[in-house]
Amino acid sequence: MSTVAAPRAPRRDLALLWHQIRYEQLSFWRNPQSAFFTFLFPVVVIAIFGALFGDVGSSEYFYGRSAMQYYVSTIAAVSVLGACYSQLAIVLSTRRQNGLLKRARATPLPTYMYFLGLLAHCIVVSVVDVLLIIFVGRLYGVRFPAAAQWPVIAVTVVLGAASFCALGVAVASLIRNAEAAPSVVQLVLFPLVFVSGTYMPIHSEVLTMVTGALPVQPFNEALLGAFTAQSGVPWRSFAVLLAWGVLGAVVAIRRFRWDPRPE
Repeated sequence: MSTVAAPRAPRRDLALLWHQIRYEQLSFWRNPQSAFFTFLFPVVVIAIFGALFGDVGSSEYFYGRSAMQYYVSTIAAVSVLGACYSQLAIVLSTRRQNGLLKRARATPLPTYMYFLGLLAHCIVVSVVDVLLIIFVGRLYGVRFPAAAQWPVIAVTVVLGAASFCALGVAVASLIRNAEAAPSVVQLVLFPLVFVSGTYMPIHSEVLTMVTGALPVQPFNEALLGAFTAQSGVPWRSFAVLLAWGVLGAVVAIRRFRWDPRPE
């Protein structure tokens, strides 16, 4: 009997994973206003930067790139942050308070499969966001990445998405209720995005050294190098993202709650 059942397990797991991904996608698209602005916000931001800096050519201020080459990569990075870290932390806090996590926990779906489905959903949203920004950047004269760079871009986006998803789950485990979720998420994200050079290059050596050990700046640098083909594989950035992803996963595993916290 074991020889007959063994081949079915991987197929059953894949079916469960596909079902969970499909559920997350349907839940996402059933709120069209939220889905629309998830994709619209980074497109509007990059369009605004294009109108402001579209004529600014390569300069030392932008590390030898043009202004739009720089901003296409950093706005792509912040769109992944929004799709994975911000949205996931808020969604999980809301689902916990509404009792949806408790109900999901009571189903036969394995815990790891639930979070793999969330991760896959966030990666899909991130990929769409990044592609939209690349196409908008092309309207302002930013060339598409070279064919040889697409594997590096893919690895960077997936690793960054996984890392920020883990951090999003970790932060969700520390949030007391859904009402506090947006404030807590932005309290962490807003200053980090600014000091990491997302909206303007940071030329302070001390600040760069500090933010280089945090996850946002290495993600920015990895995408910037991949988009402009001016660096090889960003191993250091990958290592920092991986370390933060592991840290987030450890906190999430130890602290994540499925039931609402009593008031």
